[in-house]
Amino acid sequence: MAMDIDLDEVDGFTIRRLRLATLTATRWFAVLGQSLVLAIVAGYLEFPLPIMPSIALVAMSALLNIFVTWQYPANQRLEPYQAMGILLFDIVQLAALLYLTGGLTNPFSILLIVPAIISAATLPVRYTFVLTLIVAVAASILGVFHMPLPWEAGKSLIIPFVFVVGLWGALISCLLFAVLYVYRVAAEARRLSDALAATELVIQREQHLSALDGMAAAAAHELGTPLATISLVSKEMDRATFEDDPLKEDITLLRTQADRCREILSRLSTLGTDKEDPITRMPLLVMIEEIVAPHREFGVDISTIVTTKDLAEPTELRNTGLIYGLGNIVENAVDFAKSKVTVFVSWDDHRITVRVQDDGPGYAGDQLTNLGEPDIRNLRGAERNREGSEGLGLGIFIAKTLIERAGADIVFANGSIPGVGADVKVSWPRTSKSRSNT
Repeated sequence: MAMDIDLDEVDGFTIRRLRLATLTATRWFAVLGQSLVLAIVAGYLEFPLPIMPSIALVAMSALLNIFVTWQYPANQRLEPYQAMGILLFDIVQLAALLYLTGGLTNPFSILLIVPAIISAATLPVRYTFVLTLIVAVAASILGVFHMPLPWEAGKSLIIPFVFVVGLWGALISCLLFAVLYVYRVAAEARRLSDALAATELVIQREQHLSALDGMAAAAAHELGTPLATISLVSKEMDRATFEDDPLKEDITLLRTQADRCREILSRLSTLGTDKEDPITRMPLLVMIEEIVAPHREFGVDISTIVTTKDLAEPTELRNTGLIYGLGNIVENAVDFAKSKVTVFVSWDDHRITVRVQDDGPGYAGDQLTNLGEPDIRNLRGAERNREGSEGLGLGIFIAKTLIERAGADIVFANGSIPGVGADVKVSWPRTSKSRSNT
């Protein structure tokens, strides 16, 4: 029932590798902006500044862009450490340029935080932490050590040190806020994207199963003509043979099997069109056993208890989404149960209810209100029983999505009696009329 989604992770971060073209395009904007500012300050305003070293730094950035563009394809996907190296170069290059042009007193010193923000949106947290730390160190150094801010010739702009300290505090505050905010927003977007991708895979598989109806009907149609020919020939052979002919029995058997094939093909040709077809319906307890059976081999006792006694067992339409969703709920219970999972099944005239309880630690109290959101990690606050079952934490999201899509309701809770951990209740309207056992 469960699906394994193979997505690479680094420190819990699902890798979406940054394209080289994204960083080179950003750097071209930086080169253009730095060149324009140097031209205005040195050419138009005629402020004295170390123009040649400044031009050299801007040229280094442009040359790096030309080199990586020539060396690698534009759609090259960067490993996290490669992207970090490029962003580190941008920090060092901008810090050196600021050193030549006034340090933190330069109005453009705020741009130091841009590489860290890009990292927060695209790289794992440890890389972002390193780059943020480097930016903070660079800003601290530039607040004390730097060349004079370019100003009118023969005049000097004296900026009080306390004002510089204020600039430093503002830059560090802006850096931390922007990095944390962007990282949080990007992480939420990544989690939702991962969850939706996983759900789409499940739904796609469900659609493939549904498509088998049409394939079966097409196969029945194609096989109809040769089967009719076989039936006709076998009938003529049956007429042409005597009762004591040794082939008589084989020919009769051939006709019987041909008639049986015709009946089977007739059922297949209408598969999915008749809602009362027995293939599309199944007894409720058979469906429950189909859900539970794949999870009985993991050292956890799974028992099914029917709490309804006075009504006959329903025969329900087979709903693949509901079966997958309940399968994920049972799998999650098995993963965290100590030794036992109990599935309670009940029904009345209008609804069917399935409750899955385990004897594990239950859901973390502060997570109950967020259950069903994508990528809620460490829901139980305990290790899973099955090795290799850590996954992406998307099982609950997928289960809730598929179950609600099937028209059912799902409620997550913790057990109210000793020995019961998680307690998940799923209910949906009956599709068959109830009949009393009496």
